Amino acid sequence: MRALVVDDSQVIRAMLVADLGQRGLAVDEASGGRSALEKARAKRYDIIVTDQNMPGMEGLDLVKSLRGMPGYEKTPILVLTTETSDEMKTKFRQAGASGWMSKPYSPERMTNALAKILPDAV
Repeated sequence: MRALVVDDSQVIRAMLVADLGQRGLAVDEASGGRSALEKARAKRYDIIVTDQNMPGMEGLDLVKSLRGMPGYEKTPILVLTTETSDEMKTKFRQAGASGWMSKPYSPERMTNALAKILPDAV
């Protein structure tokens, strides 16, 4: 299985790469929404983990764009962000996000999130 992690923080990307890699996933990374879309056009991913607040293209726009791409209509997309408002969560659900995690990142919360949206990765 292949994952794409999208975050402008190199530290967060490194934590996600290490955690998801230990779970047996092959992990690619992107520092923003635009580079994530380029990677998603070039390769097929089984799960995408994205932040919301990134320069250039925010996570919400990335989710909407991915859902419009052939092959990504049902791909699990997990949002990992500092945003906590119910309004933002609703917008992501309406855009097609599969799950939500608030930062700070924790492997235990990732386990719980993955169990819901991608059981084979737990």
